[in-house]
Amino acid sequence: MSDLSGVSVPRPAGWYLSLFPQAGEGGGCFVSSYRPERAYVARGRAADPERAAEEAARRARAKVRRYGAANVLNRLGTLTYGPPRSTDPAEVREHVGQFFRALRVGLGDRRLPYMWAPELHKDGEHFHIHFAVGRYVPRRLIVASWGRGIVDIRLIGDLPVGSGALAEARKAAGYLSKYVTKTFTDPATRAPGMHRYDVAQGFQPSKVMIYGRSPEDVLAQASETFGMEPAKVWHSSEIEDWPGPPAVWAQWGR
Repeated sequence: MSDLSGVSVPRPAGWYLSLFPQAGEGGGCFVSSYRPERAYVARGRAADPERAAEEAARRARAKVRRYGAANVLNRLGTLTYGPPRSTDPAEVREHVGQFFRALRVGLGDRRLPYMWAPELHKDGEHFHIHFAVGRYVPRRLIVASWGRGIVDIRLIGDLPVGSGALAEARKAAGYLSKYVTKTFTDPATRAPGMHRYDVAQGFQPSKVMIYGRSPEDVLAQASETFGMEPAKVWHSSEIEDWPGPPAVWAQWGR
């Protein structure tokens, strides 16, 4: 936090919630006025590597979920290589880039939010590509744009009655998150030189910071943004031996 002169000033103690209105969710924690000095830790040198990996996976899942929800990416697809199958991560990335460029041209619309995640086969060499988009795309266009093997595309379903496109997008993001998380929990599933996931640029959800004296206070302020109470609320008090500061998270809409 800084004043108008750009000089950093201490933030008052209290609850800070990062709200992502486009994604319909927010999370935050209690911040003390005490600021311990933080020492730099080199990559791979964490005191507890397993916990560090779990935390990194949690952050990645949150980013995937928020991006998917904000852009209502409720259609999930898979691209599979036929012979010849590429085993070069750089070549795979280029093929995926060509695929999405061809989709945009075929749809006549250069604005196409999407996200994708690679899945490395058990042989440790070959790939599936899982992706999500937020609009109807003719199967024939997907086949023609990929042109390297088998494709699959489907609208997310099997949700409770009354669920809408937002719930569909969150479920699709959950599917992609499984492949992303696996690369943290099982390093053998991550291909060197390949991002865990990627998204179309220019569609990241915006963030609004909310300050309050209690978790109820920040959630009430956030609820005013949506004109409704949250559909889901989680408190760190629900977790025995929670290792961090008191925290809260919530989702709005269905």
